[in-house]
Amino acid sequence: MADVLSMPKLGFDMAEGTLVRWVISEGQTVTKGAVIAEIETDKATVEVECAYQGTVLAHLVKEGDIVPVKTPIAVIGKAGETIDFGALGLEAPANKQESPASAPALLEVPVPLQTQPVEEEGVEDAELPGGVRASPLARKLAAERGVDLRKIKGSGPGGRVVRADVLAYQIPTAQAAPQPKSVEIPAPQTLAAIAPARGDAVVPVSRLRSAIARRMTEAKQQVPHFYVSHEYKMEALVDLRKQVNALLPDDQKVSVNDFLVKAAALALREFPNLNASINTQKGEIIQHGAVNVGVAVAVENGLLTIVCRDADFKPLRQISNEVRALAGRAREGKVRPEDIEGSTFSISNLGMFDVESFIAIINPPEAAILAVGSAREIPVVENGVIKAGLRMNATISVDHRVSDGAEAARFMQRLAGYIESPLRLLI
Repeated sequence: MADVLSMPKLGFDMAEGTLVRWVISEGQTVTKGAVIAEIETDKATVEVECAYQGTVLAHLVKEGDIVPVKTPIAVIGKAGETIDFGALGLEAPANKQESPASAPALLEVPVPLQTQPVEEEGVEDAELPGGVRASPLARKLAAERGVDLRKIKGSGPGGRVVRADVLAYQIPTAQAAPQPKSVEIPAPQTLAAIAPARGDAVVPVSRLRSAIARRMTEAKQQVPHFYVSHEYKMEALVDLRKQVNALLPDDQKVSVNDFLVKAAALALREFPNLNASINTQKGEIIQHGAVNVGVAVAVENGLLTIVCRDADFKPLRQISNEVRALAGRAREGKVRPEDIEGSTFSISNLGMFDVESFIAIINPPEAAILAVGSAREIPVVENGVIKAGLRMNATISVDHRVSDGAEAARFMQRLAGYIESPLRLLI
């Protein structure tokens, strides 16, 4: 009997998603774990893996459809198998039903003669929004950038405009939006010419930015935050990093953030309340067995938190390779569900932007997040002597329903033990 693939729930607060693209067409074979579709959620465009192996007998939703979670989206079975929609508890799509009203909802799927992707059938321009064939993601991106889709040559099936086409399109200078006329202000001849006044720009709020706004507002309103800061000595860690990177090729060098992920993961073993989440409905705190460290990554129109799983058990070099690969997929808009879900503690590092210190908003349902600033050379006093020292500020934000200040302070001290004696991270 055939299997039904449903819209996955890619996050605890996800209610629906947009099916952006079918990667595997009807009649093609698919292996378990292969990417079958791309779905746009509030967070990102996610590659969805197929949970079954066989032939794609039918797509139950079209590209561009907004689909609630757990809604059937495809039927997977054996090549040539007849779909009994009734037995599967499904209604046959209108285009799959036989013409006689009394005919059972069965579909004969021929054995595929080729494995090449099936291109979409042509659609008359008059039936398309704006008379242009374009993916929903391309339309959204074009609207955000103020680009006329009619001026873009599509590279997708049948000349369809896809996201990459919009990103690659350069607005000709002659077509650029006219700037407002300069305002002439009388001024003494000794003053330089005044630059033209800039007009207001109206930027649509992206789906990702809307999700961030909603979740962070809820977090600040519903989660009682408190903050504990600590200053760390960074000389030993920076020196060790230089020694390690001298032995590695350029594409595998470790970052300061990789050391911090490992250090935080080891420290969290001793502080289960900070590697936890709260279930207010049941009145209980869930102390997670796995230490899955989320790392905030800046992407277009917002940020995503990628997840390094079981970071306390992984060697530093493996953490570095995984975080690099996850961040690359996030920036390309090709994340997988497991890339961004399941974190138990998060790190937000702005050190590369020369930020001295900041505080971060907790990412529900987690209980804590660590905000990391730059390692800076500053004057320090040691044994009554003023000298130059390399210091880094970090602040932990904690849910006061789960932990308290004393526990957070002890965690920050334990973190110092790993950061200031970094050889422990390599053992």
